[in-house]
Amino acid sequence: MAATDTSAALQQELLRRARARAAGRSAAPAPAEVRPAGPAPLTHAQRRMWLMERLGGHSAQYSVPFATRLTGPFDPDALSTALTGLVRRHEILRTRYGRDGDEPYQEPMPAPGAIEVIVVESPDDGDRLLTEEARRPFDLADGTTPRALVLRHGPQDHTVLLTFHHIAIDGGSLETVAEELAALYEAAVDGRTPVLPEPPQYADFARREHTDPARLEDGLAHWTRRLTGATPPRLPRPLTLPSDVAEHPAATRSTALGEQVLPALRELGRQRRATVFTVGLAAAFAALHRLTGERDLVIGCAATHREGPAMRGLVGLCVNTLPVRVDLSGDPGFATLVERVRDALLEAQRHREVPFDLILERLGAAARGDDGTALVRVTSDVVGAQTALRLPGLEARPVEVGVGEAKFDLTFGLCDTDEPASLVQYGRAALDEETGRALAASFAELLTAVAADPELPLSALPGRPGPLGRPEPTGSLAEPEADGRHPAEARLLAHPEIADAHVPDPAGGPLLAYAVLRRTGGPSPVQLRTHLRGALGRELVPATVMLLDAMPRSADGAVDTARLPAAPAPATPRSPHLEAVTEGFAGLLGQRPLPDDDFFALGGHSLAAVQLAERLRSALTLPLVGLDIMQTRTPRAIAELLDARAADRASAVAASAPAASTRPRRSREGTVLVTGGTGGVGAFVLRELAARGRPVLALARPESAHLVGGDGIEVIEGDLGDLDGLRTAVESADAVIHAACTFTRPDVDVAAMRAMVDAWRGGPFVFVSSVDAYGQPKAAQVPEESAPQAPLSPYGQAKLDCERLLLSAAGTEGRGGASAVRSPIVWGAHDRLRDQLRWGATGLLYQAALGGHPIALPAAGAGGHDWYGAPWVHAAALARAVVSCLDAPVHGVANAVSGHVAWSDLTAELVTLLGSDSAVTFEQEVHRDLDHRWHYRADRLAPALRPAPGEDLHSVLTAMIEPMKG
Repeated sequence: MAATDTSAALQQELLRRARARAAGRSAAPAPAEVRPAGPAPLTHAQRRMWLMERLGGHSAQYSVPFATRLTGPFDPDALSTALTGLVRRHEILRTRYGRDGDEPYQEPMPAPGAIEVIVVESPDDGDRLLTEEARRPFDLADGTTPRALVLRHGPQDHTVLLTFHHIAIDGGSLETVAEELAALYEAAVDGRTPVLPEPPQYADFARREHTDPARLEDGLAHWTRRLTGATPPRLPRPLTLPSDVAEHPAATRSTALGEQVLPALRELGRQRRATVFTVGLAAAFAALHRLTGERDLVIGCAATHREGPAMRGLVGLCVNTLPVRVDLSGDPGFATLVERVRDALLEAQRHREVPFDLILERLGAAARGDDGTALVRVTSDVVGAQTALRLPGLEARPVEVGVGEAKFDLTFGLCDTDEPASLVQYGRAALDEETGRALAASFAELLTAVAADPELPLSALPGRPGPLGRPEPTGSLAEPEADGRHPAEARLLAHPEIADAHVPDPAGGPLLAYAVLRRTGGPSPVQLRTHLRGALGRELVPATVMLLDAMPRSADGAVDTARLPAAPAPATPRSPHLEAVTEGFAGLLGQRPLPDDDFFALGGHSLAAVQLAERLRSALTLPLVGLDIMQTRTPRAIAELLDARAADRASAVAASAPAASTRPRRSREGTVLVTGGTGGVGAFVLRELAARGRPVLALARPESAHLVGGDGIEVIEGDLGDLDGLRTAVESADAVIHAACTFTRPDVDVAAMRAMVDAWRGGPFVFVSSVDAYGQPKAAQVPEESAPQAPLSPYGQAKLDCERLLLSAAGTEGRGGASAVRSPIVWGAHDRLRDQLRWGATGLLYQAALGGHPIALPAAGAGGHDWYGAPWVHAAALARAVVSCLDAPVHGVANAVSGHVAWSDLTAELVTLLGSDSAVTFEQEVHRDLDHRWHYRADRLAPALRPAPGEDLHSVLTAMIEPMKG
């Protein structure tokens, strides 16, 4: 330190001491602030995402893929070190989300020892692999640690994909992530300790947000006044959903703009004291007006909480949705509309600290459309250049990875980049393909037109007038169509499943609709009414849709209304489902509703919808999620939905097991509870049990319960995190096969086993464990029940802990025999099992053979070991072995190993099946992924493990590879 620096520092210290003495305080430095330990509340933005998962909206829409193409000498190990360091620094990147009663919380998990970077050979750009990885869901209860996948296109050509969950990160955070990873990567390459300032932690931000709820009251009062009377825009939803909407729920259309468009829009903004974002938002309002014909519109835009130095370097979700309401009446010129939008946006930004979910709760039913969707279903944004991971010594180019999902029904975008373009993204359940394509084209034309002439009135802008609009609102919306039909009748007649329909004049009574289906098994009355609610105003939706075999008509062809059946008597609370739903409303909302009272009008909100669905699902054992509550909304409609699902279930049970369909669960002697029925192992166990005629309870999550079914199988909803549900499920069965695990959360696996063992009081219990429980034995031959040898992976240690819990309880308090069946790699023609060919040692060999790349295998004797390869078992053989333990428990540990395959033999099969020209060499150096050299004895289950036809290595690899080649 220079002398002047020393002198200045000394003067500052003397001044501090003098001030301290003058104030009568100790000169000791102020103690560092102590951060609260333990769980923290969720921020309002996080809570909304957590609610979407609980509501039943499981999807990839909140995955945040961050991909970069890197050219140059790339070091995957250095990236692993850097990513591990990043996750250690920022607790939010290693946070799990739990629930205490009805309230969610977040808590950091221990810093990981290392984050694995998976490297996959990819001769092409690997778009499919990137999309699959980005779409892989996170489990918030297990944590949202980022995932890393590297595609190796060539020796110095790689694509790095980091996948985050939006609950832990936003766009502003990506800049921080990119900067820190670059610094951490450089330090790892240089072999030095990185020096970075201590970052702020998101949990502290969350706690501060909850310290003074009263400060938001003025803002909430403003938003209540501002948004009263506003409704979501009515989008021209498709009559029927596309057949592939589940696989491709969203579409994005980009249209290039002329080189003069953006400069002209900026100049327009400058003249009207507005930003280009405001001009783009005004264009979105104009386009939405042309689409819907509505003049009182609300469009959402994102606002940030990142202000001040305390937020610098913070990684987390710091965004809020601003609902911007604009009046478009009077056919203003576009420049005038820009001024209206500017003023509305500035007013909204003055109250941006109020969380959007609190606004929705305060507004209640008024903030939702007739189909239950929230006020903001359309958004607007300006998109700048993508962030890239710029690592030292490498050229970087950002890569777009789409997850095929849309967070909102419709989003307008303006790309402010070197290649300016307009964007329109829409949910395919919100707009049909023809409307989506036309809207994208007209939005680009609109931007071009107003850039050339900002004074153009709205009526002269491109885009056809909306089918739902009127020249000016004139009162009642219940006006007939041009041909005199009621709007609901016209909508029903346009439905491809409806052969005939009629909606007569209600004449003072309830509005009724009558329909004739084209085929047996078409849409139900509940589905048709839901369809109408999504397209029409509430006052235009019939109280019920009655299905007829034929429409009664007079001699002249007119509908004979006198012969139409009368409206059915309203359902009474004596209906089991309606009574249960009514009680659920009363218990949750504090008031007993009438059958047609609206959930939101009674004070319901998103969290209450989750709670009500969970209570009803548990009480009635019928599938129901929060989104069902929000869309059907009234006790009568919810009861009708439950009636329909109960009828569907009864029909399925009657078709598969008529003799057992009327008997209560426990009267079916020998009922087996199976966990993990949607996984690769559990699915084969269910098939084996069905083949033996054993009645089954299959535990599955609500979102995947539909994937489980078959003769004698009853599905109950739950997961490993629901300990009370697990106990109840075990108590309901005469035997247990526990085949589920989290793979990533050992503590969850152990807690689940403890809960199941506590509830276990009789019958056999079979646990599908793993040879990972052996660790890394010194001997090459591993007999059953050999003692574990360190090191054990966290996954292997959890398996061992679960085994000990089970085996120590077996035979006590009336419990039956226990079997811990340790399995190795499991092969089989199942989507989950095909992952064996994507990751790990087998994935390494498969990807190399697929790309025709050289393959270096460990030679016999390398590292002092005679053999390198892996044990394996066919899923069907494993299922036979597991089920055999029900009748003959092994009372301990048994291995389920059908065979052992040397890496050389596996490589030869892969090269042959793929027609690969990979050159195979044998080296003394052993790749860490191929460092497996143990043979496992499998004597106790040998009879069940004998391979059946088609269970040899060649057959199973063929069955697994063929779908992947397509």
